[in-house]
Amino acid sequence: MALASAEYPFLDLMGTMLVFFCWIAWFWLLFVAFGDLYRRTDVSGWAKAGWTVLVIVLPIIGVLLYLGTQGRHLVERQRAREVAARHQFDDYVRSVSTSDKTSAAQIAEARRLLEDGIIDDAEYRVLKQKALAR
Repeated sequence: MALASAEYPFLDLMGTMLVFFCWIAWFWLLFVAFGDLYRRTDVSGWAKAGWTVLVIVLPIIGVLLYLGTQGRHLVERQRAREVAARHQFDDYVRSVSTSDKTSAAQIAEARRLLEDGIIDDAEYRVLKQKALAR
């Protein structure tokens, strides 16, 4: 029985790991380039098609060319998308959380108005019924 190290030397193993790492890095660069390209609104459809064809026909050169020529503002575009998404989420949360008072808060406010003498008992009952009807 032969040892595994004799059949597959250490340098071959390191070479295989390097090739695998470069393969994974290539796909990562491909996703970054295509993700940025297709999210851009300042690039026409024909330009997007041209970049896609270039990356498919000349893969390594195409991705490196895209990152070299168009990647200068890649981080700013990504940051702007993140800020816009955060603002959209914050606006949504504000619209949902402050849309109306809860029924309990409305009843408590009506009770305070009753105790302060601002409204009478009949008006309190009407406000309470409206709050509970929701």
